[in-house]
Order: sequence, then C-alpha cells, then structure tokens
Amino acid sequence: MPRFTERTDAAVAPGPASVPTSPPGARSGRATLALTSAATAVALMTYTAPMVTLPETAADLHTPLSAQAWLLNGTPLGLAALLLVAGSLADDYGRRRIFVAGTLALGVTTALGALTSSTWLFTLARVAQGAASAALLASSLGLIVHAFPSPRGRLHATGVWGAFVSGGIAVGPLVTGAMPSWRIAYGVLGAAALVVAALSRRALTESRAPRGGRPDLAGAVTFGLALVALVAALTLGRDGWLRTPVGLLLLATVVLLGLFAVVERRTATPMIDLSLLRRPGFLASSTGGLFTGLAVIGLFSFLPALLQQTLGLSAMDTAWLFLLWSGLSFTVALQARRLAGRMAPRLQLALGFALHAAGTLTMLGALGSGSWTRLLPGLVVAGVGSGLLNAALPLLAVESVPVQRAAMGSGAQQTFRYIGSCAGVALTIAVVTSTKGGLAHGADIAMLISAVLSLVAAAGVAALRERAA
Repeated sequence: MPRFTERTDAAVAPGPASVPTSPPGARSGRATLALTSAATAVALMTYTAPMVTLPETAADLHTPLSAQAWLLNGTPLGLAALLLVAGSLADDYGRRRIFVAGTLALGVTTALGALTSSTWLFTLARVAQGAASAALLASSLGLIVHAFPSPRGRLHATGVWGAFVSGGIAVGPLVTGAMPSWRIAYGVLGAAALVVAALSRRALTESRAPRGGRPDLAGAVTFGLALVALVAALTLGRDGWLRTPVGLLLLATVVLLGLFAVVERRTATPMIDLSLLRRPGFLASSTGGLFTGLAVIGLFSFLPALLQQTLGLSAMDTAWLFLLWSGLSFTVALQARRLAGRMAPRLQLALGFALHAAGTLTMLGALGSGSWTRLLPGLVVAGVGSGLLNAALPLLAVESVPVQRAAMGSGAQQTFRYIGSCAGVALTIAVVTSTKGGLAHGADIAMLISAVLSLVAAAGVAALRERAA
C-alpha cells in the first residue's frame, strides 16, 4: 500500500547543517523523547490547571465573571506571542539551550503563580508560564527531529510526543483537582518542571541550524501586541460587540498584524517565512492548529467550569469526567501512528475535526437537562477526534518545512493553535455569559459554534492537496 507522506520539496531542501552533524545514538534518542515528552506533559498540565479550579481561583482572587477569561487566557497568550520567536531562537542558538531555559523558567513562574494575590498578578504569572512553555514546546520537536533522523523513527517519536500533549491535558485537571488548593497544585507542577530541567541539562544533546543575523524582536513585539488587542476585544465583547472600545481594539489588531507582515518580509531572519503559507502542507498545519485552538481548546477550556456551575459537580468529579475526553485523546494519539501509509495527515486532521463536531453536537442540551450522563457519548466521540488532531499536527508541522527549520515549523503550528485558543476561550465565555436564557442555553450556543467551526476546518484541510512537483 502506498505511503502518503505529503512532504513538500522544502522538507528535503538542503540547508545549514545541524550541530552536531552526527546523529545521536538510540540511547540518546530515547532520553530526548522521554525528557521532551515529560516537559511537554508538565507544560500542558500547567496550561489546563485553571480548568477545574476556575471557580475556586476566581473566588480567592475576587475575579468578576467578566474578567475570568484572563485567568484562562494568560498562558495561551504567552504561548502564542513567543512560540515563533522561540522556535527561531532554538534553531539559531541551540535547541537544548532554549529547551532547558524554558523548562527552568516554567518551574519558577509556576511556583510564583501560587503566591499571587490578585487577578492581574495571577494573569501576569500565567503569561510568563506561557512564554516559558513556548520555549520548551518549540524546541522539543527540533530536538526530536535531530534525534530521530529516519522517517520511521520520526513518525514514532512525533506520535509519542503528540500523545503526551493529550496526556498532559488529561492528567492536569486530575492533579489540580486532587490537591487541597489550587496554590499547592501550582507548587507541585513548578517542582516537577524544575526536576525535568535538571535532568535535561545533563542528558540532552545540543543541535542547531544557525542562519546568522539578529533575533526578530520587532516581529515578536508587533505580533504580541496584536494578540493582546484581539483577546481584549473578544473579552470586552460580552458587554456589546458594537461598542467603540471593541471596534478600536479589533482595528488595532488588524493594523498590528499588517505591520507584522511588513516586518517579516523585510527582516533578514524572520520569525516565520511567510512564503511557506503558499505551500499546502504548511497551510494545512497552520489551519489545523488555528481551528484546533478556536473550536476544540476554546470550548473545552471553559466546559469544566460550566459543569461545576450548571450541574453542581465538584472539581474532582469534573476532572474525572473530563478525563474521559482527554484520556481517549491520549490513547488515540499514541496509536494513531498505525494510520501511517493508510491516511494522509491532512485527511487525519479532517477526520479529527469531523469527529469533534459530531461529539459536540451530541452534547447539546445535556447541561440544561441536569444530567452529566448525557455528556458521555459526546465526550467519547470528541475525545477520539482530539487524539487524531494531536497526532497529525506535530508530524505535519515538521514535514511541511525544511528539515533544518523544524523548530520554526513546530513553533508556527503551535502559534496558530494558541492564537485560536486565546480567541476561542474569550469567544466561548462571551457567548455563554452574554446569551439570554442562562448558562446552559449559552453553552449550547457555544457548542454549536464549535461544531460549525470544526466542520469548516475539516472541509478546508481536506481540500488542501500538495501540488505536483
């Protein structure tokens, strides 16, 4: 049976040699996969920590409902703003160096988050956690690509790494829900990140693909400001989408994104090569990441808090219910490598989006009925879809760019993912809390929007075919 690789010419284009030039041995490869997967899991556990503790955290910090989007959006905002520059820095200055620095910073900022006493201090700590997570996530796939140079080894390694993305999402709510308080949970996660950083410093092999030139700081600043303006507009939109501040923030977003595009075209070492967006493989990776954040993460980030507020579930009960979705996502992502040669990655993405839409539509009316058991079929179907997405996205990200720019490709895909997440969380909360008829009715509308967005994404990525050479 023929293999569907969907690699572009750029994926095998010659470029600067990685350092060191000799591939690492099997033992080093296993250590690289283990440590990058562990750090990724901790980063995603930190990312999901507020999902089941949002009511407790908001009460402790005296956060009004209108500002709760910031408690969830701090980390994805930091991720989206810095993933591209982190990927470029990793390729240019050393993937191991950026990975260890990011993991260490994640440990410190997560522990500091446990000590905050106000909404804005907590949000700033979460943004810093996102920035640290950006460094370790963007460099992880670059380290993996160097440690597993063969297509077969890379397929296995990216599948395992993608499964640990789902695994971190699955375990995070359980860990935080089981702790006596959200502050202790952050302390535990911070300590775990510090342990991984210490082990990584000794065990990982350095590699890089230097381009020369300076880091694209102008691009990072304009892109970060655009994201802040977008999230602020979506957060304020719950009080009226036609208000002047919302319009001005959306206009600022458009202007700043246009300025970012100009900066990227003129700089010698851009965070992202915008010409790659003309390649179907890279466009599918970017589109898949954007809609995964917008439709999947956006909904499921706020759903646990909704379950507590509408069905009266405890944080731990919510975490166990959430595990059905995230646990299946982990299992499916781990096994999805068996689809290699049978289904192209872009079609795997399309199937994942279609299953998420089907699962979400199945959950309509469940919160209003007061029965958590009505959620179970939809969580199962959506969990399978999420697993397919998490397995296909990292593979497509590294195969759609030149091999020496693997960290940039990873950073680009994940940047779009967390842009979508920022927008999706803010949009979900705005829809749920501003809709007449109560939270349950607002949740149904948010689920319907999520399903429609997923179907649009499924059709879009399925239509993106590689052009013949």
